[in-house]
Amino acid sequence: MDTGTEGARFDVIVIGAGQTGLAAGYHLARRGMDFVILEASARVGDSWRSRYDSLRLYSPARDDALPGLAFPAIGQRFPTGRQMGDYLEAYADHLGLPVHTSSRVDRLRPAGGGTAGYEVLTGSRVIRAPAVIVASGPFQRPLTPAMAGELDPAIRQLHSGEYRNPSQLVDGPALVVGASHSGTDIAVELAGTRRTYLSGRIHGQLPVSVDSRAGAVAWPILKFIGTNLLTLRTPIGRRVAAHARMGGAPLLRNRRPELRRAGVIHLEARTAGVRGGRPMLSDGQVLDVANVVWCTGYRPDHSWIEPSITGADGWPRQADGSVEGAPGLYVLGVPFLSGFTSILVLGASRDAARVVERIVESRARASSPAVAAVA
Repeated sequence: MDTGTEGARFDVIVIGAGQTGLAAGYHLARRGMDFVILEASARVGDSWRSRYDSLRLYSPARDDALPGLAFPAIGQRFPTGRQMGDYLEAYADHLGLPVHTSSRVDRLRPAGGGTAGYEVLTGSRVIRAPAVIVASGPFQRPLTPAMAGELDPAIRQLHSGEYRNPSQLVDGPALVVGASHSGTDIAVELAGTRRTYLSGRIHGQLPVSVDSRAGAVAWPILKFIGTNLLTLRTPIGRRVAAHARMGGAPLLRNRRPELRRAGVIHLEARTAGVRGGRPMLSDGQVLDVANVVWCTGYRPDHSWIEPSITGADGWPRQADGSVEGAPGLYVLGVPFLSGFTSILVLGASRDAARVVERIVESRARASSPAVAAVA
């Protein structure tokens, strides 16, 4: 159906053509749904291609495939971000999914005129559906602390979302702020080119790096734990969820031993302020650096959805993908939507299948004779 037509209508609109949006497309197609996937970028997979050059996934290639197409890499190798982006593009083409690129959604709101469902505004187009899946992902609004504006203008500053490789930095030492996954990855890379500090507390680490031989042996166990134990249905999963949503996940690849071997100077004290134009740590230490890379994460942005679906923690108010108080509206790709794997390619299909099943059940209830008689 032509989405350029005013008032075009589908069974389901999917917003976002990342791994969760495409996985939803796979399950919708199997159910015979009439749907469209709207992607803001010019190409499917651009959200992966736009990350730092050295990015590699934390799960091996054999666990990075979506249903219907194997990942074109040796099973235990860890794909790069660009390889993942290319795979997603090939996946959409292989399955013939109805993806419309360069279609940024400006507004999502309940349909007017007493009509059930929702309408999506993208540019000059209005598209309607009784069900909408928001799969726009968690990396939406880069978070840089206000203190960044107080640093000496001569210091080169980048957020991790802007960082690509060490050539972007000026000569001299670097401070990487934030000791989570992107922070440790970037710090290890920079340590090969200059004196590199990493500030921030580490929120635990695996016993072995996923890159090691021991990590390859342990991976099936880690996969089982992440899939079956670290879920919102278990007490330990609910405890981990609160930390993971704030960027406090344990290190998987570049842990303390890897940081030491790379020559990274890890400082547990957080970067807390500025003194004399230089970054100052919470213990009062001032670092004389020429570069600062802010690996301080992202915040979700659902301000384009009416009415607001955001809870006090900044994430959508939802239960296993169904948005509270908004029948027919669903989310995917939220950290710990159902468990630890919800943010990984590994968990994309499982979460998407559950959401699509709810849509099918809702349609069945709405069209049943009993419901029609009551209406």
